[in-house]
Amino acid sequence: MTPPHPGKLLILSVSAGNGHVRAAQALAATAQLHWPGWQCVHIDAMAHVAAGFRKVYTDWYIKLVDRAPDVWSYLHGKADATPHSAASQRLRRGIERLSARELLRQIARERPDAIVCTHFLPAELLAREQQRARLAASLWLQVTDYDLHNMWIVPGMAGYFAANDEVAFRMRARGLPAARIHVTGIPVMPAFDVATTEREAAVRSLGLDTARGVVLMVSGGAGVGDLPSMARRVLALPGQDFQLIAVAGRNAEAHAQLQALAAQHGGRLLPIGFTTEMDRLMTAADLVVTKPGGLTISECMALGRPMLLTSPIPGQEEHNAVHLLEEGAAWLTDDAIGLDYKIARLMADAPRLRAMAERSRALGKPGAARAVLAQVIEGAGR
Repeated sequence: MTPPHPGKLLILSVSAGNGHVRAAQALAATAQLHWPGWQCVHIDAMAHVAAGFRKVYTDWYIKLVDRAPDVWSYLHGKADATPHSAASQRLRRGIERLSARELLRQIARERPDAIVCTHFLPAELLAREQQRARLAASLWLQVTDYDLHNMWIVPGMAGYFAANDEVAFRMRARGLPAARIHVTGIPVMPAFDVATTEREAAVRSLGLDTARGVVLMVSGGAGVGDLPSMARRVLALPGQDFQLIAVAGRNAEAHAQLQALAAQHGGRLLPIGFTTEMDRLMTAADLVVTKPGGLTISECMALGRPMLLTSPIPGQEEHNAVHLLEEGAAWLTDDAIGLDYKIARLMADAPRLRAMAERSRALGKPGAARAVLAQVIEGAGR
């Protein structure tokens, strides 16, 4: 694809959770693949802010949602209902500006033609810079969930990218200009866009039995237990013969426990550590067990995979889960007993799994990253 105006694209993420970063990585990889004439730079905003601010914004968030979800739910709802003009919001933005002076200097050094933010924090900071004529680049904002929180309402963007029609509707209802709202989906890596591997080939490549069902577990959570305990219970379910892939990510302790468990179950469990091949694992799966993070469920939908959702974080993940339940692409469980029961029931009901897979694929937008970049690069070329 030949860009209308080769230039420099800056993608800004925030490492508060993985989703914002993964969306940015998807945009960067897609830009390099389809717009090679453009120079693309991805910056994690948290790498260029004051250390204390970074600790509060990232570590504090993760600990809060994990250890005190009710408190997070209250704060999430309170922030959603607080006007941007409120004193508390003005104070918050002032603290952010003081903490992010190095980030703003780094962005100025990059001299981009266009900027895409996958989190509202850099979008807010840069909107102010643009208002003061200190930023010439076009500025775009990608929402990374299937709901809209008040913090994402940042006036002055060149455009806003919504996961689906409902998010776009909510943007218009909250006052964002309709002409600048684009329903693109949430960006996923190019592998989810062009994946052609069929299930059997993916299962075979993993050393699993193509004649037996496959469940992919990518996360645990409050109520359902940690990943090794989930795997242990599910493998012990009576009358079940499906295979289990369990992804521990960078949790070395969980990976070691899963490896020990696999040795006891005759090839039924495949433990995986950190991986960049989630597309292949999902392609092999008949059912994906996951928390409903915006990026993970977007990947599942891009490949048309049915989901069993566990322990959604109050607020954004709860709204993501509701969306999938309403559309018939997923089931939900909040406790260990429900997890065991629903996995066994779904894996014994092939017609239901096929129907859920069809709904998931119908919702998927595997070309979201290309759709976003087409708007951004076309806009920068004007």
